[in-house]
Amino acid sequence: MLAREPESALIVEVPAAEPVVGRYRAALDPNASLGIPAHVTILAPFMPASRVGPDERDRLASVFAAVKPFDLRLDRTCWFGTTVLWLGPEDPAPFRDLTERVFAAFPDFPPFGGQFADVVPHLTVGLQGDVDEMRRAEEQIRPKLPIAGWVSAVALKAESSPGGSWATMTTFTLG
Repeated sequence: MLAREPESALIVEVPAAEPVVGRYRAALDPNASLGIPAHVTILAPFMPASRVGPDERDRLASVFAAVKPFDLRLDRTCWFGTTVLWLGPEDPAPFRDLTERVFAAFPDFPPFGGQFADVVPHLTVGLQGDVDEMRRAEEQIRPKLPIAGWVSAVALKAESSPGGSWATMTTFTLG
C-alpha cells in the first residue's frame, strides 16, 4: 500500500467559539489535539500540501478576494447520526458559496472527497466520541448560543505528516 501525502484543508477559523466549545473539542474531537482550531470547513481534503505552490495560492487569493466578509452566527446544536455533534450557522449560504467557488476553481478536489451529496456547513464539537459525553457537552453548550463572529479570512492548513499535526500555510483575506 502506498503511503498518502500530507493533506491540506481550507477552513474558516472561529476564535469566538473557542471559549464555548474549546474544552469539549479537546475531549471529543481528535482533530483539536492536532492543532485544528474551532472552524467551519470550506474544503477538505484540499490537495496534497506539497502541490500547493505559488500558482495555487494566487488562484485561491483571487477566489477569496471576490467574496465580501460576512457575519457569522452559530445558533444551534445538531447531529450527523450519533457520531458527530456540531454547531450550525444561522445562515449557511456564505459558507456554501465559498465551498462552491473553491471547487469551481479546483474541480479535481471535491468537498470531503466527494463523499456527501450535500455539504453542510458546520463547526464540529465532537467526532465519533462517546455519545453520552457528546450529549452532556451539547446540554452545556446550548445555553451559551448563539456565538457571533465576523468572517474575513480563510486559512489554508496543512498536515506535517499523514495523521500528524496541522499548521497554517497561509491565510487569505476576503474582499
